[in-house]
Amino acid sequence: MNPRHFLTLLDFSGDELRGLVTRAMELKQWQREGRIYEPLKNRVLAMIFEKSSTRTRVSFETGMAQLGGHALFLSPKDTQIGRGEPLEDSARVLSSMVDAVMIRTFEHEKIERFAQFSSVPVINALTDQYHPCQLLADMQTWFERRGDIRGVTVAFIGDGNNMCHSYINAARQFGFRLRVATPPGYRPDPAIVAAAGETVSLHDSPAEAVHGASLVVTDVWASMGQEQEQREREQAFRDFQVDARLMALAADDALFMHCLPAHRGEEVSAEVIDGPQSVVWDEAENRLHAQKALLELLLASDRSA
Repeated sequence: MNPRHFLTLLDFSGDELRGLVTRAMELKQWQREGRIYEPLKNRVLAMIFEKSSTRTRVSFETGMAQLGGHALFLSPKDTQIGRGEPLEDSARVLSSMVDAVMIRTFEHEKIERFAQFSSVPVINALTDQYHPCQLLADMQTWFERRGDIRGVTVAFIGDGNNMCHSYINAARQFGFRLRVATPPGYRPDPAIVAAAGETVSLHDSPAEAVHGASLVVTDVWASMGQEQEQREREQAFRDFQVDARLMALAADDALFMHCLPAHRGEEVSAEVIDGPQSVVWDEAENRLHAQKALLELLLASDRSA
């Protein structure tokens, strides 16, 4: 039987994703109550990091521990992948020893190839193309605050990057309307946009995208690996900062999200990210709970407490 992977949000149905969000909220409540729930005893998650991260490592490692399992941190220096071993060989060997593999890397094709030769579930913890685990946390945060997101208008402001691509997929799977505002030359992948149909619209003006939106989302202007483009991007994105003036165009009760780390004074003003409409700290914490729900779904034989 082939393992089930989570490489993009499109790997699960909309109903399954909603179920994951609901389960994440339940697991979060259980943790608040001090309830011990360890369905993953003796299960091991290998965590391959070719891109560093604070939230991703801590949330997955803590999540496995809370579910009774164990997580192994593997940097490029800790595996033969970083020393030229074919990805197919690494996938075969690693998956014969662990119960799941989480990968945070650059090219999306790399994680697809690894999954093809893995005998256990593979989880995308970020590639240059997608960041689906972050969207599980974002959706959980919205559901906790506002209920179902179906039919809601969401604005994504900034770079048409992996976060933008995953928001486009989320719009398809959760049924919300997404407006994307980017500078010329920084639009999301046309194929990903086309597949979303009328669910997504592209805009040159942040004000146009944000007008009346109930959720406003942004991300850094230069993602990991693009540091050499920082100055060029600062010029291109200078009119795309989410500040109080832009948020004033959104719905009165609009929420603000950012996957973090954030650069105050660049893609978002301190007034917004530290203000009452910001839910970034809940969003960050929910990486833990959403990923626990995902790990449980992929690895636990049942949900008996």
